[in-house]
Amino acid sequence: MSDVSDWWRTSIIDMEPGRIALRGTPIQELIGALSFAEMIWLMVRRDRPTAAQARLFEAALVSAVDHGPQAPSIAAARMAVTCGLDLNNAMASAVNMLGDVHGGAGEQAVELYHLVARTPGDVSAALDQWIAERGKIIPGFGHRFHQPVDPRAPRLMALVEEAVAAGACSGTYRAIALQIEEDLARRKSRPIPMNIDGATAVIYAELGFAPPLARGLFCLSRSVGILAHAWEQMQQGGRNKGPTPPKYRWTYDGD
Repeated sequence: MSDVSDWWRTSIIDMEPGRIALRGTPIQELIGALSFAEMIWLMVRRDRPTAAQARLFEAALVSAVDHGPQAPSIAAARMAVTCGLDLNNAMASAVNMLGDVHGGAGEQAVELYHLVARTPGDVSAALDQWIAERGKIIPGFGHRFHQPVDPRAPRLMALVEEAVAAGACSGTYRAIALQIEEDLARRKSRPIPMNIDGATAVIYAELGFAPPLARGLFCLSRSVGILAHAWEQMQQGGRNKGPTPPKYRWTYDGD
């Protein structure tokens, strides 16, 4: 039996008939005692956040729930519904689109902040290294739609400042992000403000989440918007809706 029982090994859940324990605590003691954000933290991290950490963590989750039906993942969910898919299929279709380009900037920004942290006192050198190894795109800064400032970022950074004052985090990565912002403005001779991905990356880095978890947490957050849009599309109806209205045609550049 040990071969069978050891096929999967987990410290997340222990369960038998009539008993469920998550991270060592009976589920009935968690229900009604933990918020959903605190439950996410417990499941991923094993421990429980302080009240100040939980508030900052939840703020990051709330900030990224939606960015409109023009976002590829949201559009995919709405199109999936008009093709007859159920909510779970529409949500899966959307989440599967959250890759390196659309959905990966938060993870990349945490990686960038860690790189700068390993190059103390020389943000410019760290940025040069990033560009040489990863390309010219600096994740977490600038926004093609929100000009001049992504309205979500200043609010999140203000909450980080409050969390530092409350002892919830050190402020190390907040300072790094602001230094990057300054260096980019110098390089471009114009402001390149932090965006939502850069600000949530500050929070996840401050709270000690590994870079890949920043993407996973973004997927959890954006799933809320995906669900809302998919459900709204179900109420609106529609059949086989593509990315553009039928009267619009693509550009054919063949012979």
